[in-house]
Amino acid sequence: MKTPSWAGVKPYVRFERPSLDRRQVALDKACTIGDLRKIARRRVPRMVFDYVDGAAEQEIGLGRARSTFRDIEFQPGILRDVSSTDISTTVGGHVSGLPFGIAPTGFTRLMNSEGEIAGVRAAEKYGMPFVLSTMGTASIEEVGAAAPDAQRWFQLYLWRDRDKSMALVDRAHRAGYGTLVVTVDTPVGGARLRDVRNGMTVPPALGARTFADIARHPGWWVDVLTTEPLSFASLDSYPGSVAQLINEMFDPTLTFDDLDWLRREWGGRLVVKGVQTVDDARRCAEHGADAVVLSNHGGRQLDRAPVPLRLLPRVKDALTGSDTEIYLDTGILTGGDIVAALALGADFTFVGRAYLYGLMAGGRRGVERAIEILRDDIVRTLQLTGVRTIGELTPEHVRFLGANSGDSVDLGPVPRGAPPT
Repeated sequence: MKTPSWAGVKPYVRFERPSLDRRQVALDKACTIGDLRKIARRRVPRMVFDYVDGAAEQEIGLGRARSTFRDIEFQPGILRDVSSTDISTTVGGHVSGLPFGIAPTGFTRLMNSEGEIAGVRAAEKYGMPFVLSTMGTASIEEVGAAAPDAQRWFQLYLWRDRDKSMALVDRAHRAGYGTLVVTVDTPVGGARLRDVRNGMTVPPALGARTFADIARHPGWWVDVLTTEPLSFASLDSYPGSVAQLINEMFDPTLTFDDLDWLRREWGGRLVVKGVQTVDDARRCAEHGADAVVLSNHGGRQLDRAPVPLRLLPRVKDALTGSDTEIYLDTGILTGGDIVAALALGADFTFVGRAYLYGLMAGGRRGVERAIEILRDDIVRTLQLTGVRTIGELTPEHVRFLGANSGDSVDLGPVPRGAPPT
């Protein structure tokens, strides 16, 4: 047996260049959104992490959404030239560099002090839409000034006070937001039990248990509590939970007449978010919606609501011949998820949790890492499927395994500390 020598071992030895930026090292090593989620869970208090990670009631709906994506089987074609790919697409008449955008999220500066500014600047860099929430923590004007070349959309909750709602719409119009996204799945607040148990209020109340948890996360403490005080750009403080705020301010009397009214008042593109049945998708198109978002609010409103991915093929059939575009969110954590949705008929997709995991993990750098992970997943999945462009995807490239698994299997609650299943 030959005795090992340094000369023989040397070619295989690779020492990493030392770096003092431990956060960047961690981000660079993250290979999946799940990796970013693990970093995020270490960096922020439980109250903050659970607000992002959790869903309504038993979290069955979120579990089913993830299970449905896992039940997708790709049907790859072989001997195709995939030496180059183009993953850009057109959404709302504008080119997006990626087939997904950043969904509207609230409490965003609670995750990291860079908040919406990190999101919109990352979106500007990658040429993708960014949707600012009514419950955002940066103002319409601040977000616009931070990324003047970004594709900026504004998400609207219609309040009982219509004048206040329309004041926001007017501000968005003056600030150059060309698309209005009205969310229609919140007549009342969902039972987000993690938030209730953690005492998540607007703004967050620091009780004894919460304060003790925050003390164990000094990085978050320094980042969030020593920068500009957390406030909501479109809302006043409210001494209750998020669900209680929704019940107090949002209008449960909304009907399609209100959609007609909003269509008349808003001259830009109008997107209806929170569509969960084929009939409602058809009616939104008939009432002037330029696009619908198949979404169950990330499982955060009605638990066991329809899974958007399973609804998608039927909505696509129903809107065939219509100019109304179809977007999809809920449960997306990989580029393969996005490819599956596009193949089944979605014109575009949006990510919420994936973006926020990146934000919690590392501010804007974390958001960019999340986008890069999803982008690289998409490119690789297309190539391995034998597809070069988004436009080449068809339902023939995917099929569901277990026709009823997303509709009838009770997966139970998502275990605390485990990725949504």
